[in-house]
Amino acid sequence: VQLQASGGGLVQTGGSLRLSCAASGSIYIFNPMAWYRQAPGKQRELVATITSVGSTNYADSVKGRFTISRDSAKNTMYLQMNNLKPEDTAVYYCNGLYLRPYWGQGTQVTVSS
Repeated sequence: VQLQASGGGLVQTGGSLRLSCAASGSIYIFNPMAWYRQAPGKQRELVATITSVGSTNYADSVKGRFTISRDSAKNTMYLQMNNLKPEDTAVYYCNGLYLRPYWGQGTQVTVSS
């Protein structure tokens, strides 16, 4: 099974983006799934997680602005990002845990001030 992230881009401060993470097979096998991000010169950090039953957790820096979700019918996980800030600029990676971590390729999000 492979994960493929998409949806990044350039947006102004206060704007919105929706990232998608499509699985080549069923996402039922992944528990949990997550979004991470890595800004230039910084370590990769956990942004949000979602379990197979829909329980979610968020980093304090994105609470109230980002929403993680998963659509099993479409085998896709999402990250809705609202009220984006320049400090959200990073490469975003999707992740799923099934016996071992699976990673999608990164998608660049750039927020201009």
